[in-house]
Amino acid sequence: MSTSDTAPLWSLTAAELVAGYRTGAFSPTAVMDAVFDRLDAVNPGLNAVIAVDREGATLAALDSTLRWENGAPLSVLDGVPISIKDNLYLAGLPATWGSRLHRDFVPDHDEPAVARLRAAGALLFGKTNVPEFTVQGYTGNLVFGTTFNPHARGMTPGGSTGGGAAAVAAGIGPLAIGTDAGGSIRRPAAHCGLFALKPSIGHVTRYDGFPQLLADFEVVGAIGRSAADLDSVREVLETFDPADPRTLATAAPARPFPAEPRIAFMPAIGANPVDPRIAAASRRIAAALAETGARVETIEAPFDADRVTAAWTAIMQAGLAWHLSKFEGWQALVNPSARALAEQGAARTAGELLDALAAAAEVRSAAGLFFRDYDLLLCPATAALAWPADTIFPPEIDGREVGPRGHAVFTGWMNVTGLPAVTVPVAMTDAQGGIGLQLVAGHGRDRDLLDFLATSPALRPFAPASLANPD
Repeated sequence: MSTSDTAPLWSLTAAELVAGYRTGAFSPTAVMDAVFDRLDAVNPGLNAVIAVDREGATLAALDSTLRWENGAPLSVLDGVPISIKDNLYLAGLPATWGSRLHRDFVPDHDEPAVARLRAAGALLFGKTNVPEFTVQGYTGNLVFGTTFNPHARGMTPGGSTGGGAAAVAAGIGPLAIGTDAGGSIRRPAAHCGLFALKPSIGHVTRYDGFPQLLADFEVVGAIGRSAADLDSVREVLETFDPADPRTLATAAPARPFPAEPRIAFMPAIGANPVDPRIAAASRRIAAALAETGARVETIEAPFDADRVTAAWTAIMQAGLAWHLSKFEGWQALVNPSARALAEQGAARTAGELLDALAAAAEVRSAAGLFFRDYDLLLCPATAALAWPADTIFPPEIDGREVGPRGHAVFTGWMNVTGLPAVTVPVAMTDAQGGIGLQLVAGHGRDRDLLDFLATSPALRPFAPASLANPD
């Protein structure tokens, strides 16, 4: 079934679906059937969705159809198919975290963010693939194998929300819910030509699931094809939860940006290399924003990148070591890279962890002062284009050797500081996927950030993001 303009139902954005439900042009039942047909057609070649609840999603779609027929939808996401990352609890489907240690685990409850989506009438149809323990920038594991970028044959969709990004880019649901601890939502969105939101710390409640290895650096966010769709997710998930006092941050009032916002443009971080095509796209968008009235100033990084990376790495390694220490014989079950990270974490001292927490606190204070002088920060979402899917990270960028986080230098600061950040898809390459830029705002300005993304004349042309055709 298709809309009157012949667009397949699986190809519509969440906003377009809701508009169709409202007018009676089609139903959530028809849409869910179309998304399942699309999944069956393209997922075997992508390996994006690794578990499916056909019966549950079909019944939920029928309930949603009846609500729309009665003019009583539960929310702006009622009847919208949404996939869930495999490190989040979705009752009745496996939650493996990409690891053989958890391959047989099936939670009997939704964790809070997922529960809110279900209560809002969203159709939670499946789980998406991740790297083991979601601590790396590609998507592959020993349980389900490798996920591929639908825009770039044989290339990675990035990670760790690579399965979710690949699903949305291929039309397997218009939205994917994931987590972002160091860029895990924003970079896959960039590689797959999509929009993404990493919320401020405290804007989406997080507990009652897998342990948070990176403490409050990791937040629940979304990948979609427009700022409007991301804002619908924000509207549902952004709420106070008495079980999570961090969510008091949701009480922050909206403060729209001025007509001529002050934008700090950070095209590079020190001497770290950036792919020339990404650098050129960054300069082009900075110029376009200036032409539409923004006051754009090119800056150096407003933080010590080495210190931020060291703090992030210390917390991640220690968190992974702590989790794995609970499992006898874990060394033989996890992949070599996860084992190496955990062994490095086990060697960390209490002093190193306290140094990391102190660095995070100082960086957060400095970020607050930075956003007294600027409204927004613009920078690339990734330093590298997509690389071969079975490779954990690209060993070179622009002809220069880089380490495991060389491609990810632009994203970790936002996690350590807790700032909201969005990815905007601004270009697509022939063979290495998309190019995405980041916009970052002061803490708590999630709604303002999405409003700017939706209304800026320089950015509006990029929505809705185009779908891939991996058939």
